[in-house]
Parts: sequence; C-alpha cells; structure tokens
Amino acid sequence: MKKATIGFAMCGSFCTFSKAFDQMQKLADGGFDIIPIMSYNACSTDTRFGKAEDMVKKAELISGKKVLTAVTEAEPIGPKNMCDLLVIAPCTGNTLAKLANGVTDTTVTMAAKSHLRVLKPVLLCAATNDALGASAQNIGRLLNTKNIYFVPLKQDDPENKPNSLVADFSALEACVINALAGKQTQPVFY
Repeated sequence: MKKATIGFAMCGSFCTFSKAFDQMQKLADGGFDIIPIMSYNACSTDTRFGKAEDMVKKAELISGKKVLTAVTEAEPIGPKNMCDLLVIAPCTGNTLAKLANGVTDTTVTMAAKSHLRVLKPVLLCAATNDALGASAQNIGRLLNTKNIYFVPLKQDDPENKPNSLVADFSALEACVINALAGKQTQPVFY
C-alpha cells in the first residue's frame, strides 16, 4: 500500500542539513513519496557544511525527483493536490517569520501557502538561534494557526546560545504520522 506524498522543503539552516537528509531518507525508505523543495539559499549557497550542488543532488537521489527551486514550481502544490503533507525541515527563523506574517517570497513559503490554501497540514521542523528571542512571537502565532504543526523543540546549547531551539529531528517520522491525522505531537517543547 502506497503511503502519503510528502513535500519536503528545506531552508538555510545549513548546520542541520545532515539531520534533515537522514529523516528524508528514513521517510523514503518507509514508503513515503517525497517531493523535494529548496529555498534559493538552500539550493545555491556553499557553506562549511557542504556545497549547494551536492545538497541538491542528495535530495534528488533520495526522492528520485528534481528539486523544486522556483516559486512558480511550488505554486501548483495545493491546486494540483501534489502532497498530503508539507514538511519544512529545517525551518529557519526567517521562514517562521514569513509564514507567521503571510509573506510569500520564496519557494518554501509559496509551497506552504499553496498547501495551506487547500487546508492540508504543514509540519515545521524549526532550527533557529533566536527562537526564545525575536522568533518567539512567530512561533506563538504559528502554534495557534490551523493546519500548522511543530516537531517538538529543545534548547540545543543553553549555555552558549540561550535563545536557540532546534527541533528533535529524530521525532520527525512520528510527527508526520500525527500531522497527517491532524494531531500536534506533545510535548511541543522539551
């Protein structure tokens, strides 16, 4: 039996890409159909964590599909019923702010807008150094938004980065199942 189709969108929290790719692979191995989506920064920026070209190739290898990298490619996701669930992993503080305030100017935010337009679930796997600072209001707003779900968050380095929260990427698959059933995985914060 074919499992759900998941749009797997990636933003520029490059230090969490390896965790995101591990989870993308786990979902693909579990029988989920994956549609890869990357923001402009995610698909075009070389960092100390790897070359952009290699990241795109990895997403395409795991999914067996071309990565959607343009706003125009993401717009049909909702109207064409392309996904059962949209996962944004990693979801940066910048993307959280855009989602919370209705800004649609990237491939990832367009994918979310398009998917939410047809009342389908979006699962956020946040990774941001200012989650308990400037991004806190956006997280609060999104926690109260219909069809938005969060992978549970925890402080990743309370001593050196007291405002930083990163989602528990290892919980992503269980959160996918819950979000598809319309349930928020608890607790939201560890």
